[in-house]
Amino acid sequence: MYRYATFVLFLTLGIAFQVSHGTEVNVTDKDNQLCLFANLMVNFSVSYEVAENKSTTVEFELPAKVTTEESTCDATSSTLKLNFGEGHSWSVNFTNNGKMYQADTIIFSYNLSDINVFPHSVLNETKTVVVKPHITDIGVNTCYSCKSKDVIEADVVNQTLWNVLIQAFVSNNSISENVTSCAADTPTTPAAPTTPTTSTTTAAPVTNSTSTAPPPTTTPTPTLPTPNTGKYSIKRDENSTACLIANIGLRIGFKQEEMNIDPNGTKVSGSCGVNSSELILTSNIITIVLTFTNDTKKFRLHALNVTGKTSSGVLFSEANSNLSLWEAAVGTSYMCNKEQNYTITSPLTLYTFDLQVQPFGVKNGAFSTAEECFLDSDLSFLVPIAVGVALSFLIILVLISYLIGRRKSRTGYQSV
Repeated sequence: MYRYATFVLFLTLGIAFQVSHGTEVNVTDKDNQLCLFANLMVNFSVSYEVAENKSTTVEFELPAKVTTEESTCDATSSTLKLNFGEGHSWSVNFTNNGKMYQADTIIFSYNLSDINVFPHSVLNETKTVVVKPHITDIGVNTCYSCKSKDVIEADVVNQTLWNVLIQAFVSNNSISENVTSCAADTPTTPAAPTTPTTSTTTAAPVTNSTSTAPPPTTTPTPTLPTPNTGKYSIKRDENSTACLIANIGLRIGFKQEEMNIDPNGTKVSGSCGVNSSELILTSNIITIVLTFTNDTKKFRLHALNVTGKTSSGVLFSEANSNLSLWEAAVGTSYMCNKEQNYTITSPLTLYTFDLQVQPFGVKNGAFSTAEECFLDSDLSFLVPIAVGVALSFLIILVLISYLIGRRKSRTGYQSV
Protein backbone atom coordinates (compact mmCIF):
# COMPACT_ATOMS: atom_id res chain seq x y z
CA MET A 1 0.00 0.00 0.00
CA TYR A 2 2.77 2.41 0.94
CA ARG A 3 4.73 1.71 -2.23
CA TYR A 4 1.61 2.42 -4.31
CA ALA A 5 1.03 5.69 -2.46
CA THR A 6 4.66 6.60 -3.00
CA PHE A 7 4.42 5.86 -6.72
CA VAL A 8 1.35 8.10 -7.02
CA LEU A 9 3.19 10.85 -5.14
CA PHE A 10 6.18 10.59 -7.49
CA LEU A 11 3.90 10.94 -10.52
CA THR A 12 2.14 13.91 -8.96
CA LEU A 13 5.45 15.67 -8.36
CA GLY A 14 6.88 14.72 -11.74
CA ILE A 15 9.89 13.15 -10.04
CA ALA A 16 11.54 10.36 -12.02
CA PHE A 17 13.30 8.00 -9.60
CA GLN A 18 15.31 5.02 -10.74
CA VAL A 19 13.79 2.58 -8.28
CA SER A 20 16.13 -0.21 -9.28
CA HIS A 21 19.13 1.83 -8.16
CA GLY A 22 17.60 3.87 -5.34
CA THR A 23 17.12 2.87 -1.73
CA GLU A 24 13.58 2.99 -0.38
CA VAL A 25 12.75 2.31 3.26
CA ASN A 26 9.69 2.54 5.50
CA VAL A 27 10.32 2.79 9.24
CA THR A 28 7.49 1.92 11.63
CA ASP A 29 7.09 2.78 15.30
CA LYS A 30 6.30 0.51 18.25
CA ASP A 31 2.63 0.46 17.17
CA ASN A 32 3.65 -0.65 13.67
CA GLN A 33 2.62 2.73 12.24
CA LEU A 34 4.64 4.37 9.47
CA CYS A 35 6.77 7.09 11.08
CA LEU A 36 9.65 7.72 8.65
CA PHE A 37 9.91 7.31 4.89
CA ALA A 38 12.92 7.69 2.62
CA ASN A 39 13.74 7.08 -1.02
CA LEU A 40 17.18 8.32 -2.00
CA MET A 41 20.46 7.67 -3.73
CA VAL A 42 23.86 8.08 -2.07
CA ASN A 43 27.27 7.72 -3.69
CA PHE A 44 30.42 7.39 -1.58
CA SER A 45 34.01 8.25 -2.44
CA VAL A 46 36.47 7.02 0.20
CA SER A 47 40.25 7.32 0.28
CA TYR A 48 42.11 4.77 2.39
CA GLU A 49 45.64 3.56 3.06
CA VAL A 50 47.22 0.65 1.20
CA ALA A 51 50.73 -0.80 1.25
CA GLU A 52 53.92 1.28 1.09
CA ASN A 53 52.25 4.30 2.72
CA LYS A 54 50.17 4.89 -0.39
CA SER A 55 46.47 5.63 -0.62
CA THR A 56 43.76 4.77 -3.08
CA THR A 57 40.16 5.88 -3.60
CA VAL A 58 37.09 3.74 -4.16
CA GLU A 59 33.59 4.76 -5.16
CA PHE A 60 30.43 2.82 -4.39
CA GLU A 61 26.68 3.34 -3.98
CA LEU A 62 24.30 2.85 -1.12
CA PRO A 63 22.70 -0.46 -2.15
CA ALA A 64 18.98 -1.02 -2.55
CA LYS A 65 19.05 -3.81 0.03
CA VAL A 66 19.61 -2.41 3.50
CA THR A 67 18.38 -3.13 7.03
CA THR A 68 16.83 -0.57 9.36
CA GLU A 69 16.71 -2.32 12.74
CA GLU A 70 18.32 0.57 14.63
CA SER A 71 16.12 3.28 13.10
CA THR A 72 13.90 5.01 15.67
CA CYS A 73 11.03 7.49 15.80
CA ASP A 74 9.56 9.64 18.53
CA ALA A 75 7.78 12.98 18.83
CA THR A 76 10.82 15.27 18.70
CA SER A 77 13.63 13.20 17.16
CA SER A 78 14.02 10.42 14.63
CA THR A 79 16.95 8.41 13.32
CA LEU A 80 17.17 6.73 9.94
CA LYS A 81 19.94 4.13 10.12
CA LEU A 82 20.71 1.98 7.09
CA ASN A 83 23.03 -1.00 7.59
CA PHE A 84 24.58 -2.62 4.54
CA GLY A 85 27.42 -4.85 3.41
CA GLU A 86 29.94 -6.17 5.90
CA GLY A 87 29.71 -3.73 8.78
CA HIS A 88 28.85 -0.47 6.97
CA SER A 89 26.11 1.94 8.04
CA TRP A 90 24.70 5.32 7.03
CA SER A 91 22.38 7.24 9.35
CA VAL A 92 20.64 10.61 9.54
CA ASN A 93 19.44 12.18 12.79
CA PHE A 94 16.37 14.44 12.59
CA THR A 95 14.86 16.80 15.16
CA ASN A 96 11.75 18.97 15.14
CA ASN A 97 10.45 21.85 17.24
CA GLY A 98 6.77 21.18 16.64
CA LYS A 99 6.58 23.31 13.49
CA MET A 100 9.71 22.59 11.47
CA TYR A 101 12.17 19.72 11.27
CA GLN A 102 15.74 19.37 10.06
CA ALA A 103 18.55 16.86 9.65
CA ASP A 104 21.19 17.51 12.30
CA THR A 105 23.90 15.03 11.37
CA ILE A 106 24.81 12.32 8.90
CA ILE A 107 26.95 9.53 10.36
CA PHE A 108 28.72 7.24 7.89
CA SER A 109 30.64 4.23 9.27
CA TYR A 110 32.68 2.04 6.94
CA ASN A 111 34.53 -1.17 7.68
CA LEU A 112 38.00 -1.22 6.14
CA SER A 113 38.28 -4.98 6.68
CA ASP A 114 35.65 -5.52 3.97
CA ILE A 115 37.99 -6.64 1.17
CA ASN A 116 35.21 -6.50 -1.40
CA VAL A 117 34.92 -2.74 -0.98
CA PHE A 118 38.40 -1.85 0.31
CA PRO A 119 40.88 -4.27 -1.29
CA HIS A 120 44.45 -4.26 0.04
CA SER A 121 43.59 -1.97 2.98
CA VAL A 122 46.34 -2.02 5.60
CA LEU A 123 43.80 -1.19 8.32
CA ASN A 124 41.10 -3.53 9.59
CA GLU A 125 39.13 -1.03 11.64
CA THR A 126 35.80 0.72 11.30
CA LYS A 127 36.00 4.45 10.56
CA THR A 128 33.25 6.98 11.19
CA VAL A 129 32.61 10.34 9.55
CA VAL A 130 30.13 12.86 10.96
CA VAL A 131 28.93 15.70 8.73
CA LYS A 132 26.22 18.35 8.72
CA PRO A 133 23.66 17.89 5.90
CA HIS A 134 21.87 20.70 4.06
CA ILE A 135 18.33 19.66 5.06
CA THR A 136 16.74 22.42 7.16
CA ASP A 137 13.46 24.23 7.77
CA ILE A 138 11.11 21.51 6.55
CA GLY A 139 7.54 21.87 7.75
CA VAL A 140 6.11 19.09 9.87
CA ASN A 141 3.89 16.81 7.77
CA THR A 142 5.95 17.75 4.71
CA CYS A 143 8.33 15.78 2.49
CA TYR A 144 11.79 17.04 1.60
CA SER A 145 12.70 16.60 -2.05
CA CYS A 146 15.99 17.18 -3.87
CA LYS A 147 16.66 15.75 -7.33
CA SER A 148 19.91 17.71 -7.71
CA LYS A 149 23.20 16.29 -6.53
CA ASP A 150 24.28 17.52 -3.11
CA VAL A 151 27.97 16.83 -2.41
CA ILE A 152 29.00 16.77 1.26
CA GLU A 153 32.78 16.72 1.66
CA ALA A 154 34.84 15.53 4.61
CA ASP A 155 38.52 14.75 5.10
CA VAL A 156 38.81 11.48 3.15
CA VAL A 157 35.12 10.83 2.42
CA ASN A 158 32.79 12.55 -0.04
CA GLN A 159 29.09 11.75 -0.01
CA THR A 160 26.76 12.67 -2.88
CA LEU A 161 23.02 12.67 -2.20
CA TRP A 162 20.53 12.90 -5.07
CA ASN A 163 17.00 11.94 -6.03
CA VAL A 164 16.09 12.38 -2.37
CA LEU A 165 12.55 12.20 -1.01
CA ILE A 166 12.29 12.03 2.79
CA GLN A 167 9.61 12.56 5.39
CA ALA A 168 11.11 12.26 8.86
CA PHE A 169 7.94 12.64 10.92
CA VAL A 170 5.07 10.83 9.21
CA SER A 171 1.62 11.30 10.74
CA ASN A 172 -1.62 9.37 10.22
CA ASN A 173 0.31 6.42 8.81
CA SER A 174 0.58 8.03 5.34
CA ILE A 175 3.12 10.03 3.37
CA SER A 176 2.27 13.70 2.95
CA GLU A 177 1.62 15.25 -0.46
CA ASN A 178 3.17 18.52 0.75
CA VAL A 179 6.71 18.93 -0.54
CA THR A 180 9.56 21.32 0.21
CA SER A 181 12.20 21.29 -2.54
CA CYS A 182 15.86 22.04 -2.01
CA ALA A 183 17.26 25.34 -3.24
CA ALA A 184 19.08 23.63 -6.13
CA ASP A 185 15.74 22.40 -7.51
CA THR A 186 14.03 25.76 -7.16
CA PRO A 187 14.15 27.87 -10.35
CA THR A 188 15.35 31.42 -9.88
CA THR A 189 13.63 34.40 -11.50
CA PRO A 190 16.02 36.80 -13.31
CA ALA A 191 16.18 40.17 -11.67
CA ALA A 192 14.45 43.01 -13.51
CA PRO A 193 16.79 45.66 -14.99
CA THR A 194 17.22 48.64 -12.77
CA THR A 195 17.38 52.30 -13.72
CA PRO A 196 20.49 54.10 -12.52
CA THR A 197 19.73 56.66 -9.88
CA THR A 198 21.73 59.43 -8.37
CA SER A 199 21.84 59.55 -4.63
CA THR A 200 23.00 62.37 -2.43
CA THR A 201 24.69 61.62 0.86
CA THR A 202 24.70 64.24 3.54
CA ALA A 203 27.63 63.97 5.91
CA ALA A 204 26.86 64.06 9.56
CA PRO A 205 28.15 67.17 11.37
CA VAL A 206 31.50 66.71 13.09
CA THR A 207 31.91 68.02 16.58
CA ASN A 208 35.07 68.46 18.60
CA SER A 209 33.56 67.25 21.82
CA THR A 210 34.61 63.83 22.98
CA SER A 211 32.75 61.40 25.15
CA THR A 212 33.89 58.31 26.91
CA ALA A 213 31.71 55.29 26.33
CA PRO A 214 31.01 53.20 29.40
CA PRO A 215 32.97 49.93 29.47
CA PRO A 216 30.99 46.94 28.20
CA THR A 217 29.57 44.73 30.88
CA THR A 218 30.24 41.03 30.70
CA THR A 219 27.98 38.41 32.13
CA PRO A 220 29.96 35.73 33.93
CA THR A 221 29.47 32.22 32.59
CA PRO A 222 27.44 30.26 35.14
CA THR A 223 29.13 27.24 36.69
CA LEU A 224 27.55 24.06 35.40
CA PRO A 225 26.61 21.28 37.80
CA THR A 226 28.40 17.96 37.52
CA PRO A 227 26.85 16.11 34.55
CA ASN A 228 24.81 12.99 35.18
CA THR A 229 26.62 9.74 34.55
CA GLY A 230 25.36 7.90 31.49
CA LYS A 231 25.48 4.12 31.27
CA TYR A 232 26.04 3.17 27.65
CA SER A 233 26.48 -0.21 25.96
CA ILE A 234 26.80 -1.60 22.44
CA LYS A 235 25.68 -5.07 21.33
CA ARG A 236 26.62 -6.86 18.13
CA ASP A 237 22.99 -7.99 17.79
CA GLU A 238 19.84 -8.21 19.87
CA ASN A 239 20.60 -11.75 21.05
CA SER A 240 24.12 -11.05 22.33
CA THR A 241 25.51 -9.40 25.45
CA ALA A 242 27.29 -6.07 25.42
CA CYS A 243 30.62 -5.92 23.62
CA LEU A 244 31.37 -2.30 24.63
CA ILE A 245 30.33 -0.70 27.90
CA ALA A 246 30.93 2.77 29.27
CA ASN A 247 29.80 4.71 32.34
CA ILE A 248 30.69 8.35 31.94
CA GLY A 249 29.60 11.87 32.74
CA LEU A 250 30.46 14.14 29.84
CA ARG A 251 30.87 17.86 29.34
CA ILE A 252 31.95 19.51 26.09
CA GLY A 253 33.66 22.89 26.00
CA PHE A 254 33.72 24.78 22.71
CA LYS A 255 35.57 28.09 22.86
CA GLN A 256 33.95 29.97 25.77
CA GLU A 257 30.83 27.82 26.05
CA GLU A 258 30.36 24.56 27.95
CA MET A 259 27.50 22.07 27.77
CA ASN A 260 26.69 18.96 29.80
CA ILE A 261 25.60 15.82 27.96
CA ASP A 262 22.25 14.59 29.30
CA PRO A 263 22.11 10.76 29.15
CA ASN A 264 18.30 10.81 29.14
CA GLY A 265 18.19 12.66 25.83
CA THR A 266 21.05 10.79 24.21
CA LYS A 267 20.79 7.96 21.67
CA VAL A 268 23.50 5.31 21.65
CA SER A 269 24.94 3.50 18.66
CA GLY A 270 28.31 2.16 17.62
CA SER A 271 30.21 -0.94 16.64
CA CYS A 272 32.57 -3.55 18.05
CA GLY A 273 35.56 -4.84 16.14
CA VAL A 274 38.66 -6.86 16.80
CA ASN A 275 41.05 -3.90 16.77
CA SER A 276 38.66 -0.94 16.62
CA SER A 277 35.37 -0.13 18.37
CA GLU A 278 33.16 2.95 18.35
CA LEU A 279 30.71 4.56 20.72
CA ILE A 280 28.41 7.17 19.13
CA LEU A 281 26.31 9.44 21.34
CA THR A 282 23.69 11.60 19.63
CA SER A 283 21.36 14.22 21.10
CA ASN A 284 19.32 17.05 19.63
CA ILE A 285 22.29 19.41 19.67
CA ILE A 286 25.44 17.30 19.54
CA THR A 287 26.96 14.09 18.18
CA ILE A 288 30.04 12.57 19.82
CA VAL A 289 31.99 9.73 18.21
CA LEU A 290 34.59 7.99 20.39
CA THR A 291 36.89 5.59 18.53
CA PHE A 292 38.91 3.03 20.50
CA THR A 293 41.77 0.96 19.11
CA ASN A 294 44.04 -1.73 20.51
CA ASP A 295 47.40 -3.27 19.63
CA THR A 296 46.38 -6.66 21.14
CA LYS A 297 47.99 -5.68 24.45
CA LYS A 298 46.57 -2.28 25.38
CA PHE A 299 43.57 -0.26 24.27
CA ARG A 300 43.17 3.51 24.16
CA LEU A 301 40.85 6.29 23.00
CA HIS A 302 42.35 6.92 19.57
CA ALA A 303 39.98 9.47 18.01
CA LEU A 304 37.23 11.88 19.01
CA ASN A 305 34.82 13.60 16.63
CA VAL A 306 32.32 16.17 17.93
CA THR A 307 29.69 17.89 15.79
CA GLY A 308 27.24 20.21 17.50
CA LYS A 309 25.47 23.51 17.88
CA THR A 310 26.05 26.19 20.48
CA SER A 311 23.29 27.94 22.41
CA SER A 312 23.51 30.81 19.91
CA GLY A 313 22.96 28.44 16.98
CA VAL A 314 26.55 28.34 15.74
CA LEU A 315 27.41 24.98 14.16
CA PHE A 316 30.82 23.44 14.80
CA SER A 317 32.70 20.25 13.99
CA GLU A 318 36.00 19.33 15.63
CA ALA A 319 38.01 16.12 15.47
CA ASN A 320 41.32 14.62 16.58
CA SER A 321 42.39 11.19 15.34
CA ASN A 322 45.79 11.10 17.02
CA LEU A 323 44.86 10.63 20.68
CA SER A 324 46.22 8.18 23.23
CA LEU A 325 43.88 8.51 26.22
CA TRP A 326 42.31 6.12 28.72
CA GLU A 327 44.93 3.44 28.16
CA ALA A 328 44.56 0.03 29.82
CA ALA A 329 45.27 -3.63 29.11
CA VAL A 330 42.91 -5.44 26.75
CA GLY A 331 40.51 -7.50 28.85
CA THR A 332 40.41 -4.89 31.63
CA SER A 333 38.56 -1.59 32.00
CA TYR A 334 39.85 1.94 32.46
CA MET A 335 38.44 3.90 35.40
CA CYS A 336 38.80 7.47 36.63
CA ASN A 337 36.23 8.85 39.05
CA LYS A 338 37.91 12.24 39.41
CA GLU A 339 37.20 15.04 36.97
CA GLN A 340 39.56 15.10 34.01
CA ASN A 341 39.80 17.57 31.14
CA TYR A 342 41.55 17.19 27.81
CA THR A 343 42.28 19.72 25.09
CA ILE A 344 41.18 17.83 21.96
CA THR A 345 41.65 20.72 19.53
CA SER A 346 42.34 24.40 20.10
CA PRO A 347 38.66 25.33 20.60
CA LEU A 348 37.41 21.94 21.91
CA THR A 349 37.81 20.57 25.43
CA LEU A 350 36.49 17.26 26.77
CA TYR A 351 35.59 16.91 30.46
CA THR A 352 34.91 13.51 32.02
CA PHE A 353 33.43 12.52 35.39
CA ASP A 354 32.99 9.09 37.01
CA LEU A 355 34.50 7.39 33.98
CA GLN A 356 34.74 3.65 33.45
CA VAL A 357 35.03 2.20 29.96
CA GLN A 358 35.80 -1.17 28.39
CA PRO A 359 35.69 -1.30 24.58
CA PHE A 360 37.21 -4.79 24.15
CA GLY A 361 37.04 -8.18 25.83
CA VAL A 362 33.76 -7.60 27.69
CA LYS A 363 32.47 -10.78 29.37
CA ASN A 364 28.85 -11.30 30.39
CA GLY A 365 28.11 -7.61 29.78
CA ALA A 366 30.04 -6.50 32.88
CA PHE A 367 33.24 -4.54 33.54
CA SER A 368 36.43 -6.50 34.13
CA THR A 369 39.07 -5.48 36.67
CA ALA A 370 39.70 -1.77 36.42
CA GLU A 371 43.00 -0.03 35.86
CA GLU A 372 42.67 3.24 37.76
CA CYS A 373 43.94 6.60 36.62
CA PHE A 374 46.65 8.22 38.71
CA LEU A 375 44.19 10.69 40.26
CA ASP A 376 42.19 7.80 41.72
CA SER A 377 45.16 5.75 42.88
CA ASP A 378 46.35 5.58 46.48
CA LEU A 379 49.65 7.11 45.42
CA SER A 380 48.13 10.41 44.35
CA PHE A 381 48.43 11.79 47.90
CA LEU A 382 52.21 11.37 47.66
CA VAL A 383 52.47 14.14 45.08
CA PRO A 384 52.05 17.07 47.50
CA ILE A 385 54.26 15.28 50.03
CA ALA A 386 56.98 14.79 47.42
CA VAL A 387 56.72 18.44 46.40
CA GLY A 388 56.96 19.51 50.05
CA VAL A 389 60.00 17.33 50.67
CA ALA A 390 61.70 18.66 47.54
CA LEU A 391 61.06 22.26 48.57
CA SER A 392 62.33 21.58 52.09
CA PHE A 393 65.49 19.99 50.68
CA LEU A 394 66.00 22.97 48.41
CA ILE A 395 65.62 25.40 51.31
CA ILE A 396 68.13 23.44 53.39
CA LEU A 397 70.56 23.34 50.47
CA VAL A 398 70.29 27.09 49.98
CA LEU A 399 70.77 27.67 53.72
CA ILE A 400 73.89 25.46 53.82
CA SER A 401 75.33 27.21 50.78
CA TYR A 402 74.70 30.56 52.46
CA LEU A 403 76.43 29.49 55.69
CA ILE A 404 79.45 28.09 53.82
CA GLY A 405 79.74 31.24 51.76
CA ARG A 406 79.53 33.42 54.85
CA ARG A 407 82.18 31.37 56.64
CA LYS A 408 84.58 31.71 53.71
CA SER A 409 83.99 35.45 53.74
CA ARG A 410 84.98 35.71 57.43
CA THR A 411 88.12 33.64 56.81
CA GLY A 412 89.15 36.02 54.07
CA TYR A 413 88.83 39.06 56.40
CA GLN A 414 91.03 37.45 59.07
CA SER A 415 93.85 36.76 56.60
CA VAL A 416 93.98 40.42 55.65
